Amino acid sequence: MVEVRKKDNENSETLLRRFTRRWQESGIGVRARKRRFYQKDFTKREKRIRALYRVKKKKEYETLEKLGKLEEERFRKGKIYQRRSI
Repeated sequence: MVEVRKKDNENSETLLRRFTRRWQESGIGVRARKRRFYQKDFTKREKRIRALYRVKKKKEYETLEKLGKLEEERFRKGKIYQRRSI
């Protein structure tokens, strides 16, 4: 916690400047920014479940592709992508 007391004949601008300098020197802002976007790692169980889901979806996609049941045009984020046959 940073604490700054107002001195005699000190205006609010210099008080604020002193406070911000002390705040930066203490490193509170840097630590807060690091923690802001911290994401906890997935557990082994969650990773395994996600991997199995990806494998399952990939197999479903491949079977649909072999059967010819996929649409020719795919919509992603407002853009139209056409499948190319090679």
